[in-house]
Amino acid sequence: MRIAHFSDLHYAVSTLPEVDTCFTYAVDQAIARQAEVAIITGDTTDHALDAHSPALIALARQVRRLADHCPVLMLQGTFSHEPPGTLELFSLLGGHYPIHVANRLQQVILNSRREWTASTHARFDTKEWCDVECALLCSCVPTMNKANLAASASAEQAGQAMGHYLADLLAGYAPGNLLARQRGIPTIALSHGTVIGCMTEHGVPMAGMDHEFTAGALFQAQANAVMLGHIHLHQAWEQHGQIIAYAGSIGRLHYGEQGSKGFLMWEITAEGACCELVATPARRTLELAFAGPPDMDALHQYVASHSIEGAWVRIRWQCLEEDRATIDREAITALFRGAAGIKLEGRVIPIVRARTEGMARCLQLEEQIDTWARHVDTPAAPLLTCLAQLATHSPADIAMAALSGETVAGEA
Repeated sequence: MRIAHFSDLHYAVSTLPEVDTCFTYAVDQAIARQAEVAIITGDTTDHALDAHSPALIALARQVRRLADHCPVLMLQGTFSHEPPGTLELFSLLGGHYPIHVANRLQQVILNSRREWTASTHARFDTKEWCDVECALLCSCVPTMNKANLAASASAEQAGQAMGHYLADLLAGYAPGNLLARQRGIPTIALSHGTVIGCMTEHGVPMAGMDHEFTAGALFQAQANAVMLGHIHLHQAWEQHGQIIAYAGSIGRLHYGEQGSKGFLMWEITAEGACCELVATPARRTLELAFAGPPDMDALHQYVASHSIEGAWVRIRWQCLEEDRATIDREAITALFRGAAGIKLEGRVIPIVRARTEGMARCLQLEEQIDTWARHVDTPAAPLLTCLAQLATHSPADIAMAALSGETVAGEA
């Protein structure tokens, strides 16, 4: 069975130009490659969308195109990106084939008539799916609410408790998946969450014990393929013919994201699975970073040696507070005029002044100067002379005397 696996579309008004270009291309490719099933593993939207939002309309248009080609299964993603109830709308779109929304723990069967049937509880009894002409068995684990476990476990332990709960749940799917595979039926598991040890799109390993899954727990489900969402970098694990894979995000939404963007085309049988990343025309991003102020010569050399046209460029630097006015932002922007967008991020290092120990106990300004001079090993006499001048002469007289090279009356 050929399955097109999409994930982390993040449709919103602000992301629409990028994600709709990429998802439209992905749908075109899925149809051209004759996908028999389309699966979206969460975070279809970036946040709650109004019904009249151009982003929601564009997303519905592409999902309907998929439904006119093959059955579609949509999984609930992160609640902050995809508020509960958001996906229900898509099951009403119609289309030549049905759209099923998996927003709770369940198993779903695709029958020989290419219709979806969902289990009443977290999984089917063996008799339930043996009585139908099952062509594909899907075990769906959408985003789970850790708050439900916080009532029985402490808030600090809720993450680990969720991991143990999901490991037991996945192991419970194993007998049914093994039986289905023995009968020649492909099996898949779908989820939206974090696998311990996976890499983020910025190359950061996800360590810690509060993530939802381990690779071992996912393999214990004994599904031919485990299709995941949530992490925006495509990556995969394989064991004894089983494959776990993140599709990654459909487009490039942030600077510094590594790897190609796209969707996965799966070939799944009862004996095993394989997948291929189909890259989408995601935007190119370029980054330059300077330890100090931006070096214009280095920027000129970079522009001369790289293709800037159509790229999204981010330039970072840091400078002292007194040097911030020397940064010519307009010149930098003009240098990258061929870029699709440019983002200038300058970090200003503030001047930090520490009070000398003992100064606060000095009542006279002369005493404070003398204390400071002794602390920094500097002669105090010249400073005390200047202080005396300020006490007896106006700043204008002092400035004029300095410019003329004369001494101020009363100067030692």
